Amino acid sequence: MTGAVRVLVADDDALVRSALALMLGGADGVELVGEVADGAEVPDAVDRLRPDVVLMDIRMPRTDGITATERLRARGPGGPHVVVLTTFSADEQVMRALRAGASGFLLKDTPPQEIVQAVRRVADGEAMLSPAVTRHVIDRVVALDPPGGRTDPRRERAVGLFARLSEREREVALALGRGKANAEIAAELFMSVATVKAHVSRLLAKLEVDNRVQVAILAHEADLL
Repeated sequence: MTGAVRVLVADDDALVRSALALMLGGADGVELVGEVADGAEVPDAVDRLRPDVVLMDIRMPRTDGITATERLRARGPGGPHVVVLTTFSADEQVMRALRAGASGFLLKDTPPQEIVQAVRRVADGEAMLSPAVTRHVIDRVVALDPPGGRTDPRRERAVGLFARLSEREREVALALGRGKANAEIAAELFMSVATVKAHVSRLLAKLEVDNRVQVAILAHEADLL
């Protein structure tokens, strides 16, 4: 994207908010536009501040980050990307947040430069999870809420959605499911990065999902990976 990435921080811990504000405030190409202390404050802050990315804590006292993420996604397309903040990489609530529409997650002890890089990548619609982490996350999602047999409604829906894709879009979707970044997909499928981005945009719309992580989840539900 062009211009600075606008970031909203939602966390009930004042020390965490201060640390993130200090870090983001000193990063090139990133602008901290606001902070809130609870998920209940997120929708109004998004309306006022128009962030590109929300760094969202999961555990907040009144409205948790998962509920806040669901409320943002219920508004339809065009809203900010959500990255959940957590202390535990295998937290079941992280998996619920990804299903709710979050674009990924960051551990709170992630090095500052990696947080800034993740914010930029998410704003550009890129995968912010490495292939190994993506596979771990998806495996956890499936383990916590596995699809049923061939007549399972969730599996049937996933299969039906994938049937909408062209052969090339399907190849890109499966590469996303394996956690590959745009440049890796371009090299693997012999196309330009710009063409990959165009395919990703189209398949997100056809699969009725918000981000690449959800494409991977859907591919697993359809038994394609």
